[in-house]
Amino acid sequence: MKTRNRWILYAFVTALLVTLPYYTGTYLLSVAGTILIYLALALSWDMLLRSGQLSFGIAGFFGIGGYAAVLIFTNAGLNPLISILAGGAVAGVFALIIGTAVLQLRGMYFAIVTLALAEIFRVIIRNLPDLTGGPEGLVLPAAIFSGDSTSTFWLILAVAVTALIASEIFQKSRVFFALTSIRNDEVLARSSGINVFKYLVIVFAVTSAIQGIAGGAYAHVHGFVSPEGSFSLDFALLPMAMALFGGMHTTWGPVLGAVLLGIAAEFLKLQIPYGHLLVYGVIIVIAIILFPKGIVGTISQKLQAR
Repeated sequence: MKTRNRWILYAFVTALLVTLPYYTGTYLLSVAGTILIYLALALSWDMLLRSGQLSFGIAGFFGIGGYAAVLIFTNAGLNPLISILAGGAVAGVFALIIGTAVLQLRGMYFAIVTLALAEIFRVIIRNLPDLTGGPEGLVLPAAIFSGDSTSTFWLILAVAVTALIASEIFQKSRVFFALTSIRNDEVLARSSGINVFKYLVIVFAVTSAIQGIAGGAYAHVHGFVSPEGSFSLDFALLPMAMALFGGMHTTWGPVLGAVLLGIAAEFLKLQIPYGHLLVYGVIIVIAIILFPKGIVGTISQKLQAR
């Protein structure tokens, strides 16, 4: 799809979503908001994956962003929207500092370290009760926009659109070629003059900031943060499954995966309240076996074979 047509399609879909609150109810808005949060996380995870680096740290930076947003709001008295952006900035700075060390690692070593970081963040938060509320977490005086479903949906939509725009910029700029070169052959990329470490740190910081913004928005929408909830592995494993299901190394893949699996998860939850997670997992496994390159990757491969 040409770039111009792609952006027209994005604008059309965004316009439909902006008007969604006018022709649907609170329940569907809540489901759509949850899907959009996971969509933003899936896109951010895939953006780093385009460099060949597999990260399990999504939940860690999501939680850091949530706690930072809540603490900044309650202690500094800033506008909730500003505190959400500040939470993303804190997550990005954390990633920038940590990235200078952990991005020396590759493959499973990097993946294991990022998984450990998420758990380290959670343990630290639990053991700072005076600041973070400890195991009980922190409760806001009120949810953002006083819980208005339309305004909160638009907020989450803005987070998802931000992630989508960042993904498209990465996909259509010099960053894309740098990340692709690093993924395909890091040694060759270095010999071609690409500053591998610089690009990896930048991408790690940007994607972590997006995850932090998503965490801050989620915290303000629900009105609380807790170690178990904010750093839940659901915020790592589900976005990864969505990106794998839809197709990696693209923008459309994680978007499609998030929408399809998000709808499937809600449907199964209603139909099989006590076994939906098992069926959901089986669906993901079967789909990945049948479509190892994801739905978008498989379709692209078949079109190119014609």
